[in-house]
Amino acid sequence: MAKKKSGGWLESVKTILYAALIAIGVRTVAFEPFNIPSGSMIPTLLVGDYLFVSKFSYGYSRHSMPFSPNLFEGRIFGSLPQRGDVAVFKLPRDGVTDYIKRIIGLPGDRIQVRNGILHVNGQAVTREAMGPFTVEGDGPRITVRRYRETLPPENGRPGVTHEILEATDDGPFDNTVEFRVPDGHVFAMGDNRDNSLDSRAMNAVGFIPVENLVGRAEFIFFSVDGSAAWWEVWAWPFAIRWSRIFSAVR
Repeated sequence: MAKKKSGGWLESVKTILYAALIAIGVRTVAFEPFNIPSGSMIPTLLVGDYLFVSKFSYGYSRHSMPFSPNLFEGRIFGSLPQRGDVAVFKLPRDGVTDYIKRIIGLPGDRIQVRNGILHVNGQAVTREAMGPFTVEGDGPRITVRRYRETLPPENGRPGVTHEILEATDDGPFDNTVEFRVPDGHVFAMGDNRDNSLDSRAMNAVGFIPVENLVGRAEFIFFSVDGSAAWWEVWAWPFAIRWSRIFSAVR
């Protein structure tokens, strides 16, 4: 009997170990879950969104693995993002902190913001007014302006259209120098343009090495608005943003 119990315990340990290895493998080569803690990507992503990021979209670097072990440099099966992708990357200054922003500039691009209008390679990006938008869940409740922005076409593909927010066209990052994206790097910005620490802040984020890309945001699998505490079980169904579940990130 004791031998049988010992064998059962060993099988349980092996099952747990196999499950953990499979989970690590899926997280490394396929998909990894992330949650959105701040409002820098509103209205595309809201605080409390949970999403899956595809790890295979840009190939694999050391940052594809848990804890970013320094096993090799560069990317395996690497490819550049498309301008307009929403991507997760490791913050260049520490190589640890996860950031999620929209890729605006590719290697060799010239990026500048003038009076709130994004310019890519000297061309002003189309910005169509969509009316007011109330920002909630990321500090004080404020009403800002919402626009539909269309990025320039790339390699024969039409430009990506997405929504952005602007509180003002005269903020700290609404008039910048022209940034030239170096080889092996990309330039990223948040959709909540006046509430985003991104590549425009050279001393905080700056240009992002392609090696630091973790993956492309694909779809939201869960979303909660934070109105219910963990112990308020009766309120949970009302705190879930049902309409956002399984929606694609664009």
